[in-house]
Amino acid sequence: MSTPVDAEQAWRDLQRIRVPQERVYDEVERSASGGPGATWATASIMWVFLVVTGLELPKWGVWLALGGYLVVLGALARTYSRRSRVRLHHSRCDWRMLASFVAGAVVTGGTIVLSGRLVEPLEPMTGALVRATVSASVFVLFVGPLTRWSMSSLRGREGRPAGEGAGR
Repeated sequence: MSTPVDAEQAWRDLQRIRVPQERVYDEVERSASGGPGATWATASIMWVFLVVTGLELPKWGVWLALGGYLVVLGALARTYSRRSRVRLHHSRCDWRMLASFVAGAVVTGGTIVLSGRLVEPLEPMTGALVRATVSASVFVLFVGPLTRWSMSSLRGREGRPAGEGAGR
């Protein structure tokens, strides 16, 4: 049993399917990181947290600052996740996203520790400002290109069979 296939009609059908798929990938790439506003907001929150913790606070003050930092970051993440119109299935997360998260944590954390060691001889306020500014700058410069790299893998999957992209 074979059905005759009109090549022109098949091509039009394929294009009708492909165009919305491309729009979905474009939307995913656009909203993957929440845009530059999310990066700048996260860097600002991190800067304030690093300045506050660099002021030689008592132990309860450090824990209070850490709790406030986590609450504000959680609220920011919740706000930006609600703005996204596209919901990704968990299978869309691949090794690039995990690698970018780990690399970002290592680079940002390493910068915080190294800059903290380098500014120890300075006064607490001056050292805290320098450490916070350097660390937030490295975060902003590192996050943008890394997010674009990790999200570019989504568009490359459209031509693969369903099972091929899941394990990579």
